[in-house]
Amino acid sequence: MSNETTQESSALHFLDYWRVIRSRKEIVLAVAVLVVLTGTVYTLMLPNIYSSSVRIAVSNDAPEINPFAGGPQNYYSAYDPYFLKTQFEILQSTPILYEIVNRLNLQQKWGRGADKLPREVAYKILKNSLSVFQQRDTSLIVISVNRDNPDEAAEVANELAEVYRDSRLDIAVKNARGAIDKIAEALKDQAIRVDQAEEKIQNLRTELDIATMGGEGNIDVGDIRMQQLEGDRLMAQKEMVEKEGLLKILDNLDDKDLMEQASYITFDQFVANTMQQIQDIEVQLSSLNADFGENHPEVKRMKLQQITLEETLKKRLKALRNGLMTEYMIAKNNFEIQEKVLASVRSDTIESQGEKFRPFRNALADLETERFIYNQLKAKHRQEIITLQVPRNPVEIIDVAEPNRRPVSPNLFMNVLLSIFVGLGAGVGLAYFIEYLDTSIKTADDVERILGLPVLGLIPQKVRPLIEEGPDSEHAEAYRVLRTNLAFTEGGSHRGAFAVLSGGAGEGKSTTVFNLAFVSAQQGEKVLLIDADLRRPVQHSILGVSNRFGLTNVLLRDVPVEEAIKATSVPNLHFLPSGRLPRTSLGVLDPKRIGELIASLKTKYDVVLIDTPPLVGISDSSIIAKETDGAIIVVQYRKYPREMLVKAKQVIETLGVTVVGAVLNNINVMRDDYYYYYSDYYQSTQGDAPEDDNI
Repeated sequence: MSNETTQESSALHFLDYWRVIRSRKEIVLAVAVLVVLTGTVYTLMLPNIYSSSVRIAVSNDAPEINPFAGGPQNYYSAYDPYFLKTQFEILQSTPILYEIVNRLNLQQKWGRGADKLPREVAYKILKNSLSVFQQRDTSLIVISVNRDNPDEAAEVANELAEVYRDSRLDIAVKNARGAIDKIAEALKDQAIRVDQAEEKIQNLRTELDIATMGGEGNIDVGDIRMQQLEGDRLMAQKEMVEKEGLLKILDNLDDKDLMEQASYITFDQFVANTMQQIQDIEVQLSSLNADFGENHPEVKRMKLQQITLEETLKKRLKALRNGLMTEYMIAKNNFEIQEKVLASVRSDTIESQGEKFRPFRNALADLETERFIYNQLKAKHRQEIITLQVPRNPVEIIDVAEPNRRPVSPNLFMNVLLSIFVGLGAGVGLAYFIEYLDTSIKTADDVERILGLPVLGLIPQKVRPLIEEGPDSEHAEAYRVLRTNLAFTEGGSHRGAFAVLSGGAGEGKSTTVFNLAFVSAQQGEKVLLIDADLRRPVQHSILGVSNRFGLTNVLLRDVPVEEAIKATSVPNLHFLPSGRLPRTSLGVLDPKRIGELIASLKTKYDVVLIDTPPLVGISDSSIIAKETDGAIIVVQYRKYPREMLVKAKQVIETLGVTVVGAVLNNINVMRDDYYYYYSDYYQSTQGDAPEDDNI
């Protein structure tokens, strides 16, 4: 049972919301149409925007000079997770875009007539027209340009790709030339060292009177051994210098730089594999971030995996650093051992050959060392010059931008569709806001809940007095229902004297009381209609009779009540006009006299209906209603605030007046589907009436 109640409450709750939209549909539709028209006109006024895109492949710059490898062909490219992001910024940097502005003369093209556009303004327009992004799951960069001219968009996109490619190539060539110039300077210095070493040997040969030496003469076993040891010492020295150079480079790098440049320095396969794994994770993270966001579990898992690999790489690089230190210590120790062995052999040789050979042999060893270094530098210099003549281009244009004749903006269909949704949303929101501000009575439930009164009748809009519409009017049924419901109220009869009240003016009280009297007379009851609204009487106008004598004259005892009551054109309906109220007789409504009059009239008529003035601000209604059998309150649909009606009810209840019920008047049945079935029922009843008569 509780579940059924809950479901019923939910359904009613939804219908309440739908009722608001239905009742305010004019506002919703007006706002929606206004927004749609505004969006459509705005879209049609916008210029067409065309988009052209160029795709380029970019690669990391390989160092043209690698002092730790035999040549560029042995170079291993390290992965840089920030490389593509850096290139995005470079592509949109000031130097690149200013170069585009100058090459394409955009200041003149985008200027107005003969006026040349400032370069800063042209730069901002160009930057706002540009978008750069990475093509998903690739290392390709897409450069997209949006302009109002498709040919111009393609031209700017292609030019931007070419300027970026040229700038990257210029930087690579410039760096390579700088490195070659440094090697050339070192080669010149080394040539001078070789010349000085040769000159020193020549001087010692002359000074010591040595005819032949080394490969130029006979050499004893000691000389051969010393030459071999000298070669071993040189190799050990070379290895020690290389290890020392690497160690110094590593000492000057922090962990981050070491990770980025590890592949330049070491060729450890584990490092290469780990870097490749980090690169793959970075690519996946870029895709996952775009699809799911940073808080997605898969994104978090990939980030954790990336951190773990980076920590593993750091440990591996630390181990390599320590290993390199160990290798350096071993090479240094080997060199020192070779030095000691060579010194020992040299000492023995010198001792065997004499003290005069020592300077010559030392000078000869120095000459070999200087020649070896010179030859290495010369070979490297020649090799890099040849390589520079055919440099590797780090940027390749994959797809050239073509003019796209179909505009990408504005999208009329999407803008209109969006305008429809926005307009409907704004209209519904405004309808609910107005409904929130509207505190009037809207439904019969409001009457029963707020006033605590049963609803005796629901009267539709545009109802006129039935004497004008005729007895067969489709609106007559609503008043017949009112008369019937009046008989079933607490008290049990529709006969007697009833005061018809309203909280404020203009709620349809006078029409309601007249039509109720009309249908009661049609049912064969003897009905008296009294117009007690002494200040603004209207009943005499409806019936078309004179208002010269009436209730005021009876209360002032000018005429007897029988003479004041008039017969009407409606059978069984009699009318007591209000009469003209003298200015000096505002207190004419004496409660005692009113009570006596009503009691007397009840004995002569089946039903006495009294039209009274509004409750708020006038005391006449309270005085009259207190002397009747009951009061009927007329409430106009969506007119006065609820607080005023509650106040009016409290006023009459304070005097002890019995309120038998309320009538909800002037309902727009076509606007509010809550009441639509009443209208449908009345119309069907009218359609069936002839058949009933025939039966």
